[in-house]
Amino acid sequence: MHGVHLKPLREGYVPIDWPDLSPRCDSVRVRAHTCDCVLTTYELCSAGGLAHVRRTVRSAKSARVSESPWLRAAEAPRLWEGLLDGRAR
Repeated sequence: MHGVHLKPLREGYVPIDWPDLSPRCDSVRVRAHTCDCVLTTYELCSAGGLAHVRRTVRSAKSARVSESPWLRAAEAPRLWEGLLDGRAR
């Protein structure tokens, strides 16, 4: 999937907590995504008035999926923009 590319990490970036995936609902809507030409991809997801970022780290043998904390949908774009801009990771 073609999508946006992340900018390099900035000095003093904010680390995002990435616990292992623990499904919270049956389905989510992917609102935006990064390009899958790299091994680590991100998706901005929403469901039921909440949103989070899903991270997938691929290797030759597997893929590991984790999610940021769930936020109110109005707060998630700030996290997403920080991720894209290199201010969070």
